[in-house]
Amino acid sequence: MRIRTLLAAAAMLLAGMQADAQFFMFGGSSASRDSLNRIAAADYADMLAKLGIQAPREGRQPNSQDVSKHPNYDELKANPYIFYPEALVTNAGKAVKNARMWNKVRRGEIVKMFEDEVYGRIPENVPSVTWQVKSEEQQDYQGIPVTVRTLAGVVDNSSYPSISVNIECQIMWPQSVAEEFSKSGVPVIMEFGFISTGGRQMMMPMRAGAGQSWQQMTLERGWACATINPSSIQADAGSGLTNGIIGLCNKGQHRQPTDWGALRAWGWGASRFIDYLETCPEFDATKTAIEGVSRYGKAALVAMAFEPRIAGGFIASSGKAGAAGWRRDCGESIGNIVSNEEYHWVCGNLIKYGAEPLTEADLPVDQHELIALCAPRACFISTGTFDGDKWQDVVGSFISAAKASEVYELLGCKGLGTDVFPGVDNDQLMEGPLAYRQHHGGHEAGPNWPYFLSYFANQVVFK
Repeated sequence: MRIRTLLAAAAMLLAGMQADAQFFMFGGSSASRDSLNRIAAADYADMLAKLGIQAPREGRQPNSQDVSKHPNYDELKANPYIFYPEALVTNAGKAVKNARMWNKVRRGEIVKMFEDEVYGRIPENVPSVTWQVKSEEQQDYQGIPVTVRTLAGVVDNSSYPSISVNIECQIMWPQSVAEEFSKSGVPVIMEFGFISTGGRQMMMPMRAGAGQSWQQMTLERGWACATINPSSIQADAGSGLTNGIIGLCNKGQHRQPTDWGALRAWGWGASRFIDYLETCPEFDATKTAIEGVSRYGKAALVAMAFEPRIAGGFIASSGKAGAAGWRRDCGESIGNIVSNEEYHWVCGNLIKYGAEPLTEADLPVDQHELIALCAPRACFISTGTFDGDKWQDVVGSFISAAKASEVYELLGCKGLGTDVFPGVDNDQLMEGPLAYRQHHGGHEAGPNWPYFLSYFANQVVFK
């Protein structure tokens, strides 16, 4: 296995550990783990009861001794459902023929279906956020003089004081600002990730190529790099659904089937950070990009689809609930996403499509339409090689991007221009605002960081 792949695996392990913050808050004992498991089981049971479902279908199990439960990786068997929802046909059956009809009718229909059936709705009573500067320091980052600002987004909990939510965020930018950014402010690349507890440095620098971290490459372009901690918004666990921003809005009660899940909540937090950027002359909030890997790749795509102020997205190894279509049978399945381990990412209603008598084919939307909601903005779909990233359905992510191309083209932009899978390290599908690139390496963003930054410069910063 490549060293880079090992580093990515270690980073994902750390992310999983940190995401279950409740476990460590209670001392990390087996008793506290059992308690959290019971809380999650009760919450899951409550949602199944509301849906009238006894149990969804089991997800794919790579380590099962029963080979019939193993994930499928045979492309000849990966497309059991031929027909996908038409992005450019309204619910009334009318063809969408121009940008006005897309913006006035069809886009709203797709948003509503994703909210009702996949990711959930942000409640009307979601409280306001007040941003506080916790610290600001002048530092040296990889030889670059920078300013590091650590922030807390304090959520108004006056409606339910027993739950507190403080969004953790950190932003770093060069002390010497280039002339072209001196008046408008610097572009910002924002990542869903984790911040060191000491506040002395951004999250662990992930190597992106030539021994450089993505932060270093971003700073060398004269841009800002930011990290927002998703678990400070909403815990990455079913046991946390009665806490965090979701629990605060629900006053500690269980969710309803259309209530938002963690992916939508994390996206909401990113939107609140953009609110903050808009108040700061140092930054150009109109040139903000969002990046994430794996579950945070899912969250980055959700954030961009629902937040029109995000100018670009780097969607890495996102799989099901991200760029890969539900109707594909490759790698992880809808059964995995709606299981008691991952259901908290999505709204309860999605569980219906992973339980009899419904299937993925009954979903009124699919993930090409989530990508289409990003149009005409810069959306870069990234995957790794088959040996290290196959669980996330590499080809499925490409198919979704290809199917979303017609919406980009309707809006006067270049789509992918092909439905033929390009293969690894092919740079030909990066010429327009919708891009796809498969890199050498596994479940990570690292090798595609240099390509994304150049792409974002061409599509957004200097366009």
